[in-house]
Amino acid sequence: MRLSPFSGIYLTDPASMWRRILDDPAGVHHAEDLGLWLISRHEHVRRAFADAATFGNALTLAPVYEVCPEAMSVIMQLDAPPTTVAADPPVHPRTRRALRATFANTPDRVEAEYGAIVRRRVDQLVTRLVARQGRQVDLIPEFATELPLLVVLDILGVPEEDIGRIRGWADGQIALIWGQPDPEEQARLARGLLEFWHYCQELVRQRLDSGQLGDDFISRALAYRDDDDAVLSVAEVASLAFNLLVAGHETTAGLLAHALDQALSPAQRWRAIAADPLSVPAFVNETLRFAPAIDGWLRVTRRDVTLGEVTIPAGARCLLLIGAANRDPAVFAHPDRFDPHRSDGRDHLSFGHGPHFCIGAGLARLEATIALTRLATTIPGLRATPDQYRSYKPNVAFRAHRELLATVDIAGPADATTAREAASVEA
Repeated sequence: MRLSPFSGIYLTDPASMWRRILDDPAGVHHAEDLGLWLISRHEHVRRAFADAATFGNALTLAPVYEVCPEAMSVIMQLDAPPTTVAADPPVHPRTRRALRATFANTPDRVEAEYGAIVRRRVDQLVTRLVARQGRQVDLIPEFATELPLLVVLDILGVPEEDIGRIRGWADGQIALIWGQPDPEEQARLARGLLEFWHYCQELVRQRLDSGQLGDDFISRALAYRDDDDAVLSVAEVASLAFNLLVAGHETTAGLLAHALDQALSPAQRWRAIAADPLSVPAFVNETLRFAPAIDGWLRVTRRDVTLGEVTIPAGARCLLLIGAANRDPAVFAHPDRFDPHRSDGRDHLSFGHGPHFCIGAGLARLEATIALTRLATTIPGLRATPDQYRSYKPNVAFRAHRELLATVDIAGPADATTAREAASVEA
């Protein structure tokens, strides 16, 4: 089987490919074009996430293609220790404990520690959109990607003036690892990745040299390690910052983009949200199931494993098709229907499962909920530009919109009755 994730239908309608894979009775396939095993069914993807003894993480951040020699020589200089997505036991349980202690990850803690930051940044960006009344905007760079990046910079205590560099470095890392850049671009992106790592090391070094620790994440992590490398090394603190600066905004940016896309098409959904802001959390959850920001994730088998009737050999790289698992009819009724009112929506795997469950899930939900609520109540007439061509950046893991054009219209539905009718239609 060929997945062909970098061209054709997978860039415009990945769900059609997921359906073909799920409908095949084999359940597990080998993608000759990628050299990866494709795992698509919900029970199998869930098992792969949960079973770290069988499905390892060591190659999660290794490029999915053969890297050119020039780029590889740069990558080999990257001495960031694995701490999160690429870590296995015994390192991962230890660094995971450090993250839980220093990064808010439960709904109550997220609201208490980050709620004010999120609301301030949302208000800032919504106010900027309001000032463009009557004009067309691209909601991807002007809202969806900027909001989570500003929030994570605030949380980590990173200077806001560095936002451009960090966005470029983060986008470059995703393209380098899960994309298909040509050799010249590989070398450029690899150099950027090394610069990014050195930047994170410098952030930590500045805290240490100053002798003063604040309330930002890097300071908290340094305080947590308490000069004990057995708890957390200085390099691991830099590595945690390195990972959070990417994962902390790219995934939430994707969630926001997909949520806005679904909310504005068809238009009555946006009017329904404006009329009933309490419906937003359920809407966000269905977006996570229906259109995950990360729809594929990598694992490597540490021993032979049989899924269904297929045996995957040890040492094989696997692509867990989260997007397909979230459309598995064995788990979800009418899986290809976007339905915020469904009762089975909580079973999605968009934040993973098991020991590597996304530490930032609570923050992502909070950001998306506050952002959609504030946007819909402030700009109830926001409408998508008609006849847009929906496409995504070529990538096997991150489903990122190229653009999402909309017109800013402060005026909402003609009257309250129209708004209530819109909410009723959506229900």
